[in-house]
Amino acid sequence: MAKSKVRVICGTGTGKSAAALGYAMMGIFQGKRVIMVQFLKGVLDAGASEVLKKLEPDLKVFQFERSHGLFADLPKKQQEEELINLRNGFNYAKKVMVTGECEVLVLDEVLGLVDQGIISREEFIAFLESRDEEIELVMTGRNCPPGIESYVDCISRTENTKG
Repeated sequence: MAKSKVRVICGTGTGKSAAALGYAMMGIFQGKRVIMVQFLKGVLDAGASEVLKKLEPDLKVFQFERSHGLFADLPKKQQEEELINLRNGFNYAKKVMVTGECEVLVLDEVLGLVDQGIISREEFIAFLESRDEEIELVMTGRNCPPGIESYVDCISRTENTKG
């Protein structure tokens, strides 16, 4: 894996999750334990889920949501139900961070939790401050929350320029 310990992949372009999965694979290639927690995406389709299961135990992927489809597209009542699941996912990520359960932690779309007000920027910063220095952290989302730059070693931005 690159020298960066904390990496953000953000922007309006596509490929953020794929890039994060690439960093997860680089960790696996180095013999590291990797955990990925996905947020705001709903339940994976069966094909994607089967492929990711083949990577276990080297890569463990966790999703706490129960709905199919993107969080933003769900009816308000369903979003309210999913808020509990999303908070549980974030709490799990915090637990992994302090227990050192892995060497690489990928939090896919975690920045969206801040964007959508599911967790506060202050709570997110407290999470970053609690980080085990040995854990490589990769986070994705459309926007990088203001004020976290000092906790991040590298910010990569995606942008679709055509199509």
